[in-house]
Amino acid sequence: MRFVVFLGLIFSLVSQGLLAQERYLDPIFEEITKDTYEYSKGLSLDVYQGEKDTETMRPVLLLVHGGGFAGGQRNGSLEANFMKNMAQRGYVGVSMSYRLLRKGKGFGCDCPAEDKQTTFLEAAKDVYAASYFLQMQSENIGIDPSKIILIGSSAGAEAVLNAAFMRETATYKTAAAQAAPFAGLVSFAGAVLDAQQIHSNNAIPTMLFHGKKDKLVPYGTAPHHYCKPSQAGYLVLNGSKTIAKKIRKQQKPSQLVKDPKGNHDWANIPYKKPQLIASFISRAVLNGQRVKKRIRIKP
Repeated sequence: MRFVVFLGLIFSLVSQGLLAQERYLDPIFEEITKDTYEYSKGLSLDVYQGEKDTETMRPVLLLVHGGGFAGGQRNGSLEANFMKNMAQRGYVGVSMSYRLLRKGKGFGCDCPAEDKQTTFLEAAKDVYAASYFLQMQSENIGIDPSKIILIGSSAGAEAVLNAAFMRETATYKTAAAQAAPFAGLVSFAGAVLDAQQIHSNNAIPTMLFHGKKDKLVPYGTAPHHYCKPSQAGYLVLNGSKTIAKKIRKQQKPSQLVKDPKGNHDWANIPYKKPQLIASFISRAVLNGQRVKKRIRIKP
């Protein structure tokens, strides 16, 4: 008799939705739609969302793909599958194209440091333009323009990190003027030009994935591609470890997901970790909850 009553209670809880999955944390949609918009001349973005989603103030995940500023695409299999997965959880996923200024030129130690800095700036300008487009289309798409969360991989991570944390410097300020402040950021193996520019006005909840053995983008503070001072491409960058420390000093949540033996493969591995990313965004960005500061992880 007690067993029957117990089963009845479980059925009642399920029927009342008390055991339902949580939006922004768990998948709640099966079917996803995709629409493509031109946000700037010659540049487009894809918008992924749950089919027949009736919510009108949804957070946005703005994804910038990797590829050394020379390749990659917004609708590659990794990017598209990740966006679909996050849209199933109730987010509006937006994957954007941007100008590939190093296409056919390379971005290593032969690329002058000045050209690298220009490339970071121009990519950030495209991030600002895409963000502003989403702000202007917020009612049509059904999004909360104050909840734009940046996600970037490798070159894309450098683009979003600089867009977020260099925006008040003289070089970035004018380009950033129309873009609203970002709500959060997730970086896959990225770095910023100057972590000292992270302060109380621009610090946001930030999740950072990185392999400690990365030989292209430094995990801590070191030259980009570990170029020598005598080489044209010598440019010191601040990687995930340095950024996480600076964010914490500003009393904002940061979560450093590190692989002690990992390399630059961590530019792509996080695409396969949507549950971990959704958990951080839901808790730290949307609900202001505390999260674990560091996570040791393997692929």
